[in-house]
Amino acid sequence: MVLHPADPSTLLAHGIGSQHDLPISPFYAFAGAFTALFVSFLALGLLWSASRFRGDRSGLALPAGLQRVADAPATRLTLRGLGLAAALAVLLHLLLGPDDPARNPAPGAVYVLLWVGLVPASLLLGPVWRLINPLRTLHLLLSRGRARLRGRPPGPGRPLPARLGQWPAAAGLFGFTWLELVAPDPASTTTLLIALTGYAAVHLLLAARFGERWFTDADAFEAYSGLLARLAPLGRRSDGRLVLRNPFHGLDATPERPGLVATVCVLLGSTAYDGFSDNPSWINAVQTSPLGRTPTATLGLLASIALVATLYCLCAAATRLVAGPHPGPLTAFAHSLVPIAVGYLIAHYFSLLVTEGPRTVSIALGTDNGPEPSPPLGPGGLATLQVLAVVTGHVLGVIAAHDRSVRLFPPAKAVAGQLPLLALMIAYTVGGLALLLN
Repeated sequence: MVLHPADPSTLLAHGIGSQHDLPISPFYAFAGAFTALFVSFLALGLLWSASRFRGDRSGLALPAGLQRVADAPATRLTLRGLGLAAALAVLLHLLLGPDDPARNPAPGAVYVLLWVGLVPASLLLGPVWRLINPLRTLHLLLSRGRARLRGRPPGPGRPLPARLGQWPAAAGLFGFTWLELVAPDPASTTTLLIALTGYAAVHLLLAARFGERWFTDADAFEAYSGLLARLAPLGRRSDGRLVLRNPFHGLDATPERPGLVATVCVLLGSTAYDGFSDNPSWINAVQTSPLGRTPTATLGLLASIALVATLYCLCAAATRLVAGPHPGPLTAFAHSLVPIAVGYLIAHYFSLLVTEGPRTVSIALGTDNGPEPSPPLGPGGLATLQVLAVVTGHVLGVIAAHDRSVRLFPPAKAVAGQLPLLALMIAYTVGGLALLLN
């Protein structure tokens, strides 16, 4: 989604520029990435023979007073109110504002402040969307209103089917990325209004049936924020205490639920497609396709997600062959993909957030007469940041996968069982760097 396609700085801010825009040697980028992966893999195999991550049992408890403030009803009510007020402001801009993203802050609020802004917010503060989710607030108000009419307190709702897991969240994430990357006019106020009201209506109806837990398992943005928050230094221990923790412990506590792999693969695949969609050959193919632009772009998005998922499934099957049977080979290592997804998101959207985010706020405040924002880093600095983000994400993924492997498999097979995962990391790294240096 490019708000100002004529502005060359916006193209750079949106993520993947051309090799001229990102002046970094492909040889050094690939050599550095392979060296980092192989050195980390060998070092872990030699020095890391027992699992060190303890999931949600770890963490240094924060002062009790700080936790009381964080959990106080007044704090929660204030956060809910802010989330609902922001949602109403976006709705009013969609209903009453001009159908021009250069003068209406609603598209930027959705595609930049929400979608991209949740990345740093969740990485720093935890699952923030759960606290400000306006749909949760509306559901709470509606359920209390119904309870008063009926004269009895609201019930917990029907239990969710165990097989459902995060599949609704994965579908919701795909729908949002389709809206951003494929829809004919994603920044149109009409398009956004229909999409957002439809999404809200579906989730409120299902929450009325299954209760508030529906949002935890099925809301796309809660799942998105929750996955990113696994790497946050702030978290909850299993006893409910608010703690400071090693982010790897939070990552290790990622629940192995149905749909987890699909959710992560949608994040990875859609981000990869966003980068590839800027390629002139793909633009030409979409514009000249006999199927039409939207069907062709939809197939491209699906193919990108399917490729990421297929490679991961092949890796899981190979791991099972090498290291021995395991009851859940697909979900056992899915958490190791989260740092990779975070690295891609940072590499792809960093400049978009710091350039278009302030522009959106300025438009909302009516102070958008200043100079056009420029990228905070030059082409070389941006290229370095992007390559480091991608490579660091893969190295963190190798560490998370190694710790899980030495926990699940016998010592004689723990390192060998990671070879398919290493091959997968290399494949993802090659793809990510190829997009960066496209």
